[in-house]
Amino acid sequence: MPEEATSPASLAAVPSLSPWGPIKRPAFRMLWTVWLTANICMWMNDVAAAWMMTSMTSTPLWVALVQSASTLPVFLLGLPSGALADILDRRRYFIMTQFWVAGVATLLCIAVISGVMTPALLLALTFANGIGLAMRWPVFSAIVPELVPRSQLPAALALNGISMNASRIVGPLVAGALIASAGTEYVFVLNAVLSIISGFLIMRWRREHVPSPLGRERLLSAMRVGLQFVSQSTRLRAVLVRVSLFFLHSTALLALLPLVARGLQGGDAGTFTLLLACMGSGAIVAALFLPRLRQMMNRDTLVLRSVMLQSASTFAMALAPNAWVAVPAMVLNGMAWITCANALSVSAQLALPDWVRARGMSMYQMAIMGASALGAALWGQVATVTSVPTALLAAAVSGTVTMLLAQHWVRDLSIEEDLTPSREFKMPVTDAPPGVGRMVVTIEYLIEPTRADDFLKVMQQSRRSRLRQGALEWEVLRDVNQPGRFIEQIVDESWTEHLRRFDRVTASDVALRERKLAFHIGDGPPLVTRCVVEELARA
Repeated sequence: MPEEATSPASLAAVPSLSPWGPIKRPAFRMLWTVWLTANICMWMNDVAAAWMMTSMTSTPLWVALVQSASTLPVFLLGLPSGALADILDRRRYFIMTQFWVAGVATLLCIAVISGVMTPALLLALTFANGIGLAMRWPVFSAIVPELVPRSQLPAALALNGISMNASRIVGPLVAGALIASAGTEYVFVLNAVLSIISGFLIMRWRREHVPSPLGRERLLSAMRVGLQFVSQSTRLRAVLVRVSLFFLHSTALLALLPLVARGLQGGDAGTFTLLLACMGSGAIVAALFLPRLRQMMNRDTLVLRSVMLQSASTFAMALAPNAWVAVPAMVLNGMAWITCANALSVSAQLALPDWVRARGMSMYQMAIMGASALGAALWGQVATVTSVPTALLAAAVSGTVTMLLAQHWVRDLSIEEDLTPSREFKMPVTDAPPGVGRMVVTIEYLIEPTRADDFLKVMQQSRRSRLRQGALEWEVLRDVNQPGRFIEQIVDESWTEHLRRFDRVTASDVALRERKLAFHIGDGPPLVTRCVVEELARA
């Protein structure tokens, strides 16, 4: 039977606050299983590709470029992918992205079995697989909050972290066993089969897609609005800076790990697999203690201490002579990785309303993958010019120093906002829709001139709110003849895009309106005027 649909009634039930509570929800359980399988396939593919590259060339840069080829597409395509995930039927889009990954896995499998694989072709197919990952990740991130209530979102994200890190153990173990017993080509065969099965599992999910009465957003407009939202959110900007710095430096160890494994005493494919499995084990153990850690420390403290632990473990790996030293270092590295990544991921999710969630999370993932791709190439080049231990030592020191600087200079000064959707603002009604052209909306306030400075501080918040909702332009005008008369002017791309802003109003926006109205001293409410810009023919 098909998996049951996610219904409002099921989400309205009192949610379990257990770390495993989301698993009790059938739709989440099924898609979490798919995500686990997809992550196992990803790690199997990465391990096999990295190990195959070491068998074709010993140049550190070529080996590190496997990581870059896998992550760079997410940086390049993340924003359009996130926009598509917000404006299309997410179920169909998710299915399409999974079958893209399955198709690339099949091509890679054929290329290996037929014996035509070269370093350049391996990088090209790895890049194509990365395109599938770029399309798939934002839609899954946007789906998760649909499957669980807000109170269970941190637990759901932690379970996703467990999925990622369990796959970090299972994927490399399976890949290592197949490489050692049968050959690298069988890893790619299994990867193709599991990817196809995952696609059919997603098809069992039943989700009702409710199209907007205003129609679909245009792709370029949706991308612009997503960028505006992130640029006007101090919380998201702070998260993006921190996550970029973390992955820029932490990826050094992952990108160079095949070479580190070979350099250890008796190092081989089994050693490489063991080290990845230890990192995943450490992450799973740490995930069980994340709720307590979040209660003990604020986000910035938790992130900084995680980065310091990650740097210390990378330092240890640079100097490790054998697996006895490397194994505990990789366990600590995994604990630090999941703690930092989860703290930043939860902050990003809670700072995003549903209507722009996929776009916001796509930019979060772009920051991760862009930093990872750059970091892999950077530290691979450093290792080529100097040595692998030198590159790891430099990444360890630089990672802690840059995060300290970021927390000092890029601070999150915003308060927690209530992003619950609100229908408090009623859409305007006209006898006939205005013609094509930009909409100019003016709102006239009359205030006490002595309170102008306080009013303008509130209006600065209004500017961020309007632009986050998708307005093209915003400014405030002051009457030179009547000091207490202010006009808020908002420009929208069109009448339709003006109406979309009413669908994006949150409880925080309603509270902001009340703060603005508290300054108004006119006999009636502020006067609102809506005008369409007429395009005149030039003489």
